[in-house]
Amino acid sequence: MNPLRIMFIFSVIGLMSLFLMSSDHADAPAVTSSTSDISDFYAFAGQNGMVFVATLQGSLGPAATESATFDENVMIEFNIDNNGDYYEDLVIQAVPGTKGKTKRMWFFGPVVPSKTGKTSTVELDAEYQGVVDISTYGADAITSINDKGIKFFAGPRDDPFFFDLEQYNAIQAGTAFGFNTTGIDSYKGKNVMAVVIEVPTSLLGGTGILNCWVTTKRKQ
Repeated sequence: MNPLRIMFIFSVIGLMSLFLMSSDHADAPAVTSSTSDISDFYAFAGQNGMVFVATLQGSLGPAATESATFDENVMIEFNIDNNGDYYEDLVIQAVPGTKGKTKRMWFFGPVVPSKTGKTSTVELDAEYQGVVDISTYGADAITSINDKGIKFFAGPRDDPFFFDLEQYNAIQAGTAFGFNTTGIDSYKGKNVMAVVIEVPTSLLGGTGILNCWVTTKRKQ
């Protein structure tokens, strides 16, 4: 598939909302352990703009990470509300594909979406576009930057989410009453498939307050 040449309609299968950071980690039965399962979504001020991070396919061990790929039938869509009405005013779409033997991630946006809500169309005519080769496990990270100053990355990363799952389960069972000051990182040694975008703030519009969420949408 080359997403630069073919237009697809996608429908929502996974969603993660956020202010600063949000976590899911296998909490959505319909997509758990699938290539569309969203683990975490992060948004924060970076060195040169706003950084948006979506991680998918959580808790991959080293062997699973070696063979993990982005699903070419699944689009990752970053949604940005810049006027406070909780509808997406801008989207950034990440669409995986293959050119020759090289796996790549194409990006479209930020752009005003032609469709909102549960279905999306790849915004091929978006003014801002980019592409990056997908990094491979154990190799140096590959990044790219377009002429608008938007930076891109896609590939496996160590799971940045810290959570003491064992202690949480103990609290839920009533055998513990709080988290330890220094917890155990249950996700240590686990990996995720990550998409990272840094966008100059001037391209996001609005008054400076952003509501953000990420969705995964499967090709129809």
